[in-house]
Parts: sequence; C-alpha cells; structure tokens
Amino acid sequence: MGFASSNSSPAPHGAPSGGKPTIVLVHGAWADGSSFAPETAALQRDGYKVLVAPNPLRGVASDAAVLSAFLAQKTSGPVVLVGHSYGGAVISAAATGNANVKALVYIDAYAPDQGESTQDLTNAKPGSLLNVDPTTVFDFVLPTPDAGQGDWDAYIKTDHFKAVFAASLPTATTDALAAAQSPVTLGALATPFAGTPAWKTIPSYFFIGTEDKLLPPAEQLFMANRAHGKITQGRAPHLAMLADPTQVTGVILDAARSCQHGGR
Repeated sequence: MGFASSNSSPAPHGAPSGGKPTIVLVHGAWADGSSFAPETAALQRDGYKVLVAPNPLRGVASDAAVLSAFLAQKTSGPVVLVGHSYGGAVISAAATGNANVKALVYIDAYAPDQGESTQDLTNAKPGSLLNVDPTTVFDFVLPTPDAGQGDWDAYIKTDHFKAVFAASLPTATTDALAAAQSPVTLGALATPFAGTPAWKTIPSYFFIGTEDKLLPPAEQLFMANRAHGKITQGRAPHLAMLADPTQVTGVILDAARSCQHGGR
C-alpha cells in the first residue's frame, strides 16, 4: 500500500476531551514501552489519552530531541511527561521551554542538574549493583569494529538482570525481560547533562522504590528534594511500573489531576 503525497505539514494530534492532559510515558534503558503496559491500561480506563514515546537510548541530547519532536507533532494542549530511570534525564531536557508540559513524573528516575551524568548519579551514594567493574555486569556490542567506547551498546548480563532490575518479579518474567532488553550506549550514561533541567521550573512528582538496586533510593530522595518534588515511596525494585503498578499509576494520576485543577 502506498502513501499519498501532501504538501501540507501534519497537524498535532488532538488533546483528550474533558480538560484532561495527555500523558506521555518515556521508558528508560534496558526496557521498552511495554514496561508501562499496566499504567497505560489503567490511565486509559480513567479517560486519559496516553502515548508511549520512543526513546532511542543513544544520548540524552539526541533522545530529548526525538521526544521534543514527538511532543510537538503528537500532542496539543497540556501534557504530563513521565520518565522511568534514564527516561527521567530525557524528560528533564525535552520539557525545558515547552509550555504545554505541566508536570513531570519521575519513576525510579534520574533528575540530573547541569554537569551531572546518569553514571555520576548512580554512583553518588552506595547501594547500586551497577557500581562495579562494568565488565562484570554488562555485555557490550560494538556497532562497528572501530566504534569509540561511547558508542558501545551496553546490555545487563542476563544472570544479573533480575537482581539489578526487578528482584520481586517472578524469574520467568525477568528472564523474558532480560532477553528483550533495549541497550543504551555508554556515552548516553556517561555524558554530563547540558542546559537547564525542566524540573527547575515545572512541578515534579517522584515515585521512589525503596528496594531499588540500580539507582539508590537515597540518591533518588536527594534529587526529589532538590527539585522540591512531591514524593511517594513504595516497596518496589527499579522496574516499579511492573512491580507496583497501582501505586505508580496513583502518582501519575496525582500529577494529572493537579493540571486539571490549575497546578499545585
């Protein structure tokens, strides 16, 4: 089937009715959009338009540019932007200067300031199972034989994935997730955040999994307090969206309802 040609630019997709914001979900490294499946279904049942945005996992600046283009062309009206893990760094960049983004939600996520990388934040406080010799926890795939280290794709070793990512989920589930994980480049993890992060001007909400073994809860709490965010804590591992979808959905709804009521 072919596509008809057009000289006109595509218009942004319409906003949901009833004054509800569009909720845009951004996955992190070693995951994909399906990690938000329970939240997507619950929010749709509550009448929200939900979009799961692409995240190439190539680098914060380039990934944020992809997300910015997605927001410009797929949404209109108020938006709640939700990021998990590395996705938090991406939304922190993409939302800057976007007047339609009314709230940010960080789910076990990075909220970096200028000059901070996700690698820095992972290692800033004790407790991360990634704060070890990288060769013991990652498998690397080189896109070309002469690729620079920043372009290497990093995968969590399958026998480490459950402990690092989602210890409370059944092993059969984590085995399947490990097999399907989306790699992130080493450069994406190590490159410092550039510019002013959106959490400095947009109301922020944080879900902190107290059993997170990838991004230490103490570091998450530091970032949440620095952002003057509204904090919810729950007994969940790093992949909280699958381990505790009810509480994670509640945090997203809290942010969404604040937009409908004129903000905090």
